Amino acid sequence: MEPSAREPLVRKTSFSYQTFPERTVQRLDKEYLRSLHNRRLYLAVFAAVLGNFSFGFALVYPSPVIPVLEAHPSPALRLDQYTASWFGSVFTLGAAAGGLSAMLLNDRLGRKLSIMFSALPSVVGYALMAGAQGIGMLLLGRVLTGYAGGVTSASIPVYISEISHPGVRGMLGACPQIMAVLGSLVLYALGLVLEWRWLAVAGEVPVLAMIVLLCFMPNSPRFLLSQGKDDEALGSLCWLRGRDTDYAREYEQIKDSVRKQNRRVSCAEIKDPFIYKPILIAVGMRFLQQLSGVTCVLVYLQSIFKKTSVILKPEYDAALVGLVRLFSVAIAAVSMDKAGRKILLFVSAGVMLVSNLTMGLYIHFVPASQNGTIANKTLVSSASLPAEPTNYITLIPLLATMFFIMGYAMGWGPITWLLMSEILPLKARGVASGLCVVVSWLTAFTLTRFFLLVVEAFGLEVPFLFFAIICAVNVLFTGCCVPETKGRSLEQIEAFFRTGRRSFMR
Repeated sequence: MEPSAREPLVRKTSFSYQTFPERTVQRLDKEYLRSLHNRRLYLAVFAAVLGNFSFGFALVYPSPVIPVLEAHPSPALRLDQYTASWFGSVFTLGAAAGGLSAMLLNDRLGRKLSIMFSALPSVVGYALMAGAQGIGMLLLGRVLTGYAGGVTSASIPVYISEISHPGVRGMLGACPQIMAVLGSLVLYALGLVLEWRWLAVAGEVPVLAMIVLLCFMPNSPRFLLSQGKDDEALGSLCWLRGRDTDYAREYEQIKDSVRKQNRRVSCAEIKDPFIYKPILIAVGMRFLQQLSGVTCVLVYLQSIFKKTSVILKPEYDAALVGLVRLFSVAIAAVSMDKAGRKILLFVSAGVMLVSNLTMGLYIHFVPASQNGTIANKTLVSSASLPAEPTNYITLIPLLATMFFIMGYAMGWGPITWLLMSEILPLKARGVASGLCVVVSWLTAFTLTRFFLLVVEAFGLEVPFLFFAIICAVNVLFTGCCVPETKGRSLEQIEAFFRTGRRSFMR
């Protein structure tokens, strides 16, 4: 390889990189980044990620509710194995539908209005679950909150990446995952003190706060430019960066990039590596993320702990795991702009691999008399089993689950969302982000729908051993396919996929 080919992309002055022909004009240097005022940017991100808080809250809602409804005195609300599996999985089916509709909403309404639109099905869904008189109302509520979660999953990461600058985009890109984790943790904590109907009522609060705050936040400058609203885009960037900064230079960079990609992607352009490569990487990451088993673990967390009879009560174990998850994703947010995306993905997949393997081998080899399980019984029926641990070896499932969640939250959780919003080309970003969400949640639906059935037929160890194999695939996928985007602007990332220079990935 010639020495010039090893030069980092940002140092290249060749006109083959038209995104950055003038280094002093078209590069967001450190002085400019240090001059920016980020308070309003942080406020806009906080307003948006309240949608992720609601998403995390709704996702794990079945964890404390399923054990209660299994023993509900009313036959209309009592769950059996079949209805419990639907109650746990139908949320992801709604999320897939939300991701599908986000393909249209993101490009027609814009990122901010799409997020605001998600509040309507979310409010109605929580209301249905709070006032449910039968299983049908519970399932419909789960579908609607799932639909809202699908819309926010596709819209919020894109909104954040487009309003952020390279200096903080990694940290802010982890905020959706942090807030989703925080929402789950709050649900686990409230589940210790609130009845299941009041849990649904509590879910309304972040949704209403989100809709109020977003009314005062700007839209994405890139989206406004793509709609020909140049003055609004300049005003939006001024509000986000501060009037006394050199935001006009960044505005010209964004405007130049948008002008080159203002047309919608056509079928013929799909064959262009600049279009299909980042889409395949983003879709592949979302697919593997779900196959690692995280949604199954989160949705059926208390039931899994009852099955393995860990030393603490399942509801306290669930809250403890939620706290570990929050701590881990916070570490990822701080470190991904310093350590880089790829190294965290490698560490994350490795930790998940060891954790899933440990869990599967423990369940397989530890006698039922020690781990408190009865072979090949469903997780639902295990709600009636005694949860009296016989010795401290039952801490192994708790520790394995904690490390699995820690590994996921440090890499494959937040970074998958961030990379999706970073690498997708602007002209296909709305549609492609929706496609990623659809693939992700259809995969999650399939896993959560059949998880209980597989456990009943083959035992609890089989899913965890399968998840371990997938985590090994994640390591290979990261090494072969995922580019390093630390410190790169969105325009630089697009230039890499347009030219295919591998020096960018180092």
